[in-house]
Amino acid sequence: MKFIVWLIRVLVFVLLLVLALSNTQPATLNFLAGYAWPAPLILIGLAFFVVGLVAGLVSALPGVFRLRLENGRLKRELRAARETPVVVEEPPLPPLI
Repeated sequence: MKFIVWLIRVLVFVLLLVLALSNTQPATLNFLAGYAWPAPLILIGLAFFVVGLVAGLVSALPGVFRLRLENGRLKRELRAARETPVVVEEPPLPPLI
């Protein structure tokens, strides 16, 4: 199974490498205020991929921090629950006739 996974990874890498090498034509990305960035097409695609990756990571940070805080709170509660003694209550006795 690991061989198949590595084979798929190698195939995807080779396909992306061929795509990158075949898209080296110059392209111009026009920004606001008249600024233009002439660069190879694959570099522009890579830049957008990196910007999207950073934006996704930044948007996930609040959730990660919230989960870490909740995890710490639950660990403290578990530690406190383990330290308190357990009181075993005796079941009530049946009525005597």
